[in-house]
Amino acid sequence: MDDLTQQHVQELRRGTVVLASLLSLREPGYGYGLLESLAEAGITVDGNTLYPLLRRLEKQGLLTSDWNTDEARPRKFYRTSAEGERLIEALLADWHELDTALGRLTDGGTR
Repeated sequence: MDDLTQQHVQELRRGTVVLASLLSLREPGYGYGLLESLAEAGITVDGNTLYPLLRRLEKQGLLTSDWNTDEARPRKFYRTSAEGERLIEALLADWHELDTALGRLTDGGTR
């Protein structure tokens, strides 16, 4: 993949990371586990991108968090909040509309 294509693919994927993170964190999880689950789903995210995103989503009220201090190394667990669930619904609705529209363009209007 050439640099220009890679740049545009990265730009396209950047917007999906918020939605993917909110969907994944419907069950409590911590940052590293989220990196792994996103990668398993085919969404590659760098830790230097994900951790600031988690803090931003928490600050916006889209995630809640708790510290787990039961282990030797404390870890912060995140979970999608009620406000995050509302955003998921809105983003998924828009995603489906865009997918339908792009399908029409791709299929020459046959969808």
